[in-house]
Amino acid sequence: MKSKTSTASDNQEAFQRLSDILDTLRKECPWDKAQTMKSLRYLTIEEVHELSEAIVAQSPDEIKKELGDLAMHILFYCKVAEDEGLFSTTDVYNAICDKLIARHPFIYDKENYHGENWEQLKMREGRKNVLEGVPDSLPTLVKTVRMQEKVAGHTDNTLEPSEMTEEEFGQKLFDLVDWGRRHGLNADDALALANRRFKEKHSQKI
Repeated sequence: MKSKTSTASDNQEAFQRLSDILDTLRKECPWDKAQTMKSLRYLTIEEVHELSEAIVAQSPDEIKKELGDLAMHILFYCKVAEDEGLFSTTDVYNAICDKLIARHPFIYDKENYHGENWEQLKMREGRKNVLEGVPDSLPTLVKTVRMQEKVAGHTDNTLEPSEMTEEEFGQKLFDLVDWGRRHGLNADDALALANRRFKEKHSQKI
């Protein structure tokens, strides 16, 4: 399949087009004009889940559409913030640029890089422990994966080759949930308890 790329000019033109459309909607559409960060929040959560489903389905057309929806939401928040005098769109994009540069000293600040990994670099920024950035509101299984990744990333654990395919692993998880159900155990509740104990164990600066 031929790869699809765009020029910097194309990207800027498309971004400006979306920005102009949102400006118009914020002025002329009663619904868009009435939106706040709080009112957009649950819609954004829905869009993230729709993008997740499109990725699992491996549907390029759906992924493209859902990415567009999410990109619109991000810029929408920026427009709301500008209207409320909180921060500008420029502030948002500069903030993520600054963060990416700070998190990649082996590229942008080689003289001061001492081999720290991603999680260790974040600890430099004042976080109290490696799990501080994991939201409590994440779905239980996603939270498990993220906490394990963060602890492993901080201690530089290495990945071992898997003897199972992703499909086989998924079936084993499915079967384990079913086993729990048949024995009166709720898999989500059990995993949430394990998450809490894991977080308590690792909620100190490593």
